[in-house]
Amino acid sequence: MNPNAPVLPGITEHTLSFGPLTTRVLTIGPADGVPVVFVHGNASSATFWEETMLALPPAYRGIAYDQRGYGGADPAVKIDATRGMGDFADDAVRLLDSLNIARAHFVGHSLGGSVVFEILMTHADRVLTATLAATGSPYGFGGSKGLHGELTNPDGAGSGGGIVNPTFTRLMKEGYRGTEDPASPRIVMNSFYWKPPFVPAREEDLLTSLLSQHVGDQEYPGDMKASPHWPNVAPGIYGPANALSPLYAGDVRRLYAINPKPRILWIRGADDQIVGDNSLFDMGTLGALGAVPGWPGAQIYPPQPMVSQTRAVLEEYTRSGGHYEEIVFADCGHTPYIEKPDAFNQALHDLLGSA
Repeated sequence: MNPNAPVLPGITEHTLSFGPLTTRVLTIGPADGVPVVFVHGNASSATFWEETMLALPPAYRGIAYDQRGYGGADPAVKIDATRGMGDFADDAVRLLDSLNIARAHFVGHSLGGSVVFEILMTHADRVLTATLAATGSPYGFGGSKGLHGELTNPDGAGSGGGIVNPTFTRLMKEGYRGTEDPASPRIVMNSFYWKPPFVPAREEDLLTSLLSQHVGDQEYPGDMKASPHWPNVAPGIYGPANALSPLYAGDVRRLYAINPKPRILWIRGADDQIVGDNSLFDMGTLGALGAVPGWPGAQIYPPQPMVSQTRAVLEEYTRSGGHYEEIVFADCGHTPYIEKPDAFNQALHDLLGSA
């Protein structure tokens, strides 16, 4: 059974197998068009990219797919979180191989941006350009501090599956579409995915996409370990939340050595509450606000400077011979391509044309 919403007219839906994964793949445009691969974020699926794909110029071939652990992907294929974004990056490259594509433009949102960073670090020769929409930090989500992503605790405490709201994941697993519980998927989506009072026209389809996340101890949020360090929970070894832990991020300096160095476009919303220097989903921020008891203070556990970390990495990328551009949309949250589609598409199309 396909857990996703019906696709928009003009989008073609396929089921493809590559490597160990069988999953849903959406395409648009000519088979011989210049390929643009869209990589979705957490608690979403390829559905989130459909309008962006439809807006591509006619010479381009849009490709979006449900990553392992999401949507129409085979639930038997698990995420080895100890590889960080490695499983996701390998899947993307295997998808290219299955479609006989040598190189593609990549566009990644949130966790998908973290995946694109990993693709750059491990498969730069397959990348024409990289567009990062509200990307996660290259150092992972939670549990790190400073511009160079130093671990806040040696076991990664404060990151991974243990910091995800259990009520949110329970309601997600139940397919709950209501608003009675403040942790309901609909309320979380409309409060944090985009900046209120904005509500997208396809709210119901995007909620269906969110609810298609695979949920469980080996999926989302994944497993966890007890820790002697605040907030007393450390990452486990399964699922996307654990894969985002800085414990498994690997050496970000790999990015500076790649050759060729594709152009990078970074687009984010000025009012993003999920990825920011004071993210409302970060334990350091929540501890400082008094929302999580026992916070040891900013000297020991500060909020992760997610945006500043990303900028520092991209500036070093430039110093080592690459090029990036940062665009910040005012009055915009975590999904700039949905909230500000005209401006996003113009910037993306300009980058595609420059290559």
